[in-house]
Amino acid sequence: MTANLLDYDLEGLALFCERLGEKRFRAVQLFRWIHQKGASEFDAMTDLAKSLREKLKGCAQVQPLRVLSQHESADGTIKWLFDVGAGDAVEAVFIPESDRGTLCISSQAGCAVGCRFCSTGHQGFSRNLTSGEIVSQLWFAEHFLRRHLGRDERIISNVVMMGMGEPLQNYAELVPALKVMLDDHAYGLSRRRVTVSTSGMVPMMDRLGQDCPVALAVSLHAPNDALRESLVPLNKKYPIAELMQACVRYLDVAPRDFITFEYCMLDGVNDTPALAAELVELLRSSGGNLHWCKVNLIPFNPFAASGLTRSSNARVQAFSEVLSRAGVVTTVRKTRGDDIAAACGQLAGDVQDRTGVVVRIHKQRSAESAALAGAVPGALAAEVH
Repeated sequence: MTANLLDYDLEGLALFCERLGEKRFRAVQLFRWIHQKGASEFDAMTDLAKSLREKLKGCAQVQPLRVLSQHESADGTIKWLFDVGAGDAVEAVFIPESDRGTLCISSQAGCAVGCRFCSTGHQGFSRNLTSGEIVSQLWFAEHFLRRHLGRDERIISNVVMMGMGEPLQNYAELVPALKVMLDDHAYGLSRRRVTVSTSGMVPMMDRLGQDCPVALAVSLHAPNDALRESLVPLNKKYPIAELMQACVRYLDVAPRDFITFEYCMLDGVNDTPALAAELVELLRSSGGNLHWCKVNLIPFNPFAASGLTRSSNARVQAFSEVLSRAGVVTTVRKTRGDDIAAACGQLAGDVQDRTGVVVRIHKQRSAESAALAGAVPGALAAEVH
């Protein structure tokens, strides 16, 4: 069976080379060629012995995901739809800023969490992505962007695991992928600049803190259990008190001195000043102060099945002011790439649901990007500092 070398972190690749009778330094060379230089053909890896290149041709390949489509926004945001086989497709989105380049990556085809405001959850869950499929999104985007922008240096400085799926429900594949992103022989990203977003998988948050502590973002969306359970069903298993305790524990190993809390602003549901004040008290009582957290308010991008609408700018501002006056560091997420359906809540993908039927929901596209056949909107968080 031919091995896809994108599936291996450095330790895995070293073991693979060992089975071929090669020393560890060959694995390091190979790893650099694949991830730092974007090589997919062994003949291009000129400092590898010809005998090793011949061995590799017989048992290995560098097989990235196939790109089904690409769309570029007027603001520079780029969205790719990747084929992950068996009728499934997922998306990744690059968001350029003056001081950083952020790539939002998917971890699953579909999602089993079923948050009310997330259309990926409405379509159901198909399967976990492999570590190679997760890394492939970064591999393709980084090396495409270098060619596209005519630059040799690294383009992507930040990665956010905030695309389709709940990353911590795909833990076994997530961690090796994170290790590739962090490895100095690959992408060399800072732990502070790789963010995992979770809807509240408490035991896996603790494991992540032990195995691969990176920046953490938590999808909160409500300050009390009754409201959160109506929005995030996982709250029934891991209620807010347990979730907040896990967040405080994570701070002991986190590369940043704060946890980011994501709060999707839903008109008339979770956006009142009273709920903002309740959120302030929750954060203060959980951490003993308000210095340990940041709140990111996310404008909701509506879809028909949700029955929800976006909070007005005035309500978002009023909510934000309650938090800020209390001393909570608060940002309102900017909408990027909405002209190509790449803004928060607009990620698209064809996902095979549990019944084996491919769910297809078509989002309107701009004239420049055209219609993307078979698109199902997912979740995207784009702004990470």
